[in-house]
Amino acid sequence: MSDGIQRRACALRYIRWYTANTWLPAPGVNLGEVVMRRTVVFALAMASLVANARAADMGLFTAPPQFKDPLPDSLTWYGVAFFATIDVGYAYQTNGRPLGAVVSGLEFIPFTTTRNYTGQRISTIAESGLTQSNVGIKIDEPLGLGWSAIGRADTGFDPLTGKLSDGCSSFVQNAGVVYNQQNSNADTGRCGQAFNSQLFGGVSNKQYGTLTIGRQNSFQLDAIAMYDPLALSYAFSVLGYSGTNGGSGSTQAARWDDSAKYVYDFGPVSAGAMYSNGGSSTGMFGSGYGFFLGGRYAGFSAEAVYTKEHGAVNLQTSVNDTVGSQTLAANISDNTTWSVMGKYTFDFGGRSAGGLPTKAPKADVPGDKLTFFAGYTHIDQANPSTPIGFGNAAGGYPLTVSATLPDNNAFTTDKILQFFWAGAKYDFTWGLSLTGAYYHVNQNSYVADGAACTLGGASKLDCAGTFDQVSFVADYNFTKHLDVYAGITYGKVENGLASAFPGTPGAKFGFAGVGTSVDTAAFMTGLRLKI
Repeated sequence: MSDGIQRRACALRYIRWYTANTWLPAPGVNLGEVVMRRTVVFALAMASLVANARAADMGLFTAPPQFKDPLPDSLTWYGVAFFATIDVGYAYQTNGRPLGAVVSGLEFIPFTTTRNYTGQRISTIAESGLTQSNVGIKIDEPLGLGWSAIGRADTGFDPLTGKLSDGCSSFVQNAGVVYNQQNSNADTGRCGQAFNSQLFGGVSNKQYGTLTIGRQNSFQLDAIAMYDPLALSYAFSVLGYSGTNGGSGSTQAARWDDSAKYVYDFGPVSAGAMYSNGGSSTGMFGSGYGFFLGGRYAGFSAEAVYTKEHGAVNLQTSVNDTVGSQTLAANISDNTTWSVMGKYTFDFGGRSAGGLPTKAPKADVPGDKLTFFAGYTHIDQANPSTPIGFGNAAGGYPLTVSATLPDNNAFTTDKILQFFWAGAKYDFTWGLSLTGAYYHVNQNSYVADGAACTLGGASKLDCAGTFDQVSFVADYNFTKHLDVYAGITYGKVENGLASAFPGTPGAKFGFAGVGTSVDTAAFMTGLRLKI
């Protein structure tokens, strides 16, 4: 029973007893004085009842949580905080491939270079549907004079096998394997590194800004994580499942090794600059740099990002690798990307002074929240200004070397990808959130390896094409550390973005056809334990 209900019950019991037993005075006592005094007491009791009822209705007296949270808010010792997420569940897919070493476990949508759907239905235990399962530490230790030492070290892992996330190994496992015998595989920058997420250290000061050095998210990846309605979900968002957007065209370049990152906040305005040396085994052979500018006002926030990358690695489909190969076929590109994105939150909470006049400060009343999201990204991939003859992909996986590989002419004319997205999320104060999102991608018709798309449709990978995805997710938080979710998504590629899937022109192993589109629908439900 809540405090408000208990107080109302006590007040009612007192009023019933008082009116039944004490209204008439004792002999010899002035009746008028007694009536006035007891009327005042009765009025005060009624006022207390009304005030407590009003407070309870407004949520000022709330019931304790139904589920006890046994975990502390944080596990911190001398400025070092431990954190972890385990995301596991069940998934069903109308068209896909069985569980594999791809970081998402499954190929949830057909926006991918692997292009291996054969119409097989998938029903399986699954992992990392909403969030990449991970473990790590964060450091924030005051040094004095307003300065703090900060840092982060974390890595993603597969909670179903206990192995570190290693998407590049999925290509080795499926090298040259016929489509209907493959398991899930896809390109990624998480390739078995000890810290495949981030590993950096630095200093921070409110007056002078924050400087960090190490392996870090690009500004583009940071931005879409904030402005994607589904927060980079593998199962329900193309921005999360595919690293193309976060990597400015190349998923292996979503996180920059050997990088320096500076961010400065001036009131509601934030700005930053970032630089990376690049190098072999990093996913980006050449240098990279980026800038961002963002701002906040009331419930509105927005951000613009510019990124330039040189010598980025783009793994080709695994069917282009030879059976048993330990090397990976790849295209090399220089990428130029700019993005704008924003969101607006309506907060239906507020302040209340209660039902009676009082000098007490107004109390904050939590309310539901409704947030709208929208964003746009423009990606331009071109041939590298400095061709790459040999080297390693992310995680040290060697690239295939031949007369045509690595491919430095895959973008004879520039490939343009345009991402559009919009969505809304409603957060109830009692723990439930509902999110709906729509994503769209356009690809232009470009020239690859000196050969243009002349027949149109899905005749070649470099023909114009589109991708569309719509998703809906319900997520309920039992406690701060435990939530359950369920969601559905539908994704479809057409023309150039569908080319080389089984059933379309360009497919190998006798699987070619005349189809021009490929689609899939997926359902996943799961739970997340967050520390």
